[in-house]
Amino acid sequence: MTIHDDVLTVMKPTSYKAVRDEVRDGDILLCSATDPMSRLIRWATGSQWSHIGIAYRLNEIDRVMVLEAVAKIGVRAVPLSTFIARTSGGIHPYPGHILLARHQGMGAKSRSNPMKKMAGFAFDRLGDPFSNREMVKIVLRIIAHKLGRKLPRMLVPDKEFICSEYVAGCYERLDLKAPWDGLGFIAPSDFAKDARVDAVALIKTR
Repeated sequence: MTIHDDVLTVMKPTSYKAVRDEVRDGDILLCSATDPMSRLIRWATGSQWSHIGIAYRLNEIDRVMVLEAVAKIGVRAVPLSTFIARTSGGIHPYPGHILLARHQGMGAKSRSNPMKKMAGFAFDRLGDPFSNREMVKIVLRIIAHKLGRKLPRMLVPDKEFICSEYVAGCYERLDLKAPWDGLGFIAPSDFAKDARVDAVALIKTR
């Protein structure tokens, strides 16, 4: 079901340890933060959601990892414990809220069939850096969204992604498309609005 705007106030926060056991491959983490880049995305989308990552379990080494695209760094992977402890810019404790959510289209997927196409896209892009030119393209996509403009071909993502464009690219490998109006960029809020995405747990960040 659609994740309602009041979820951050009505859902009781759950400890990291309890949430860690619940995470499945392909789950998403929706963030509502107050650092500068987060404020820019919230301003552009008029929503509380500022960032999104995608989770994978690496049972062989007992780790839950979050893959994300972040400003100045590009695509990276961090342990879930790090993801909820601080922002990509090192702000600690995490300045906001983090919600674990799950797409209903993942219900038939299991660890015995680990969504190879999706994982391949996600992991193959690890380390893709952002150049200054790519950062300009991202900012222009955000501004285009705020102005209600369709995305010019020259601004279509290539190797640079805002976080939600990266997650959308992962999901497209399983023919799961985020609802999008074609304006500016796919935003974290587009996933929250998707009727096929359910809130699983609000994670304690401090």
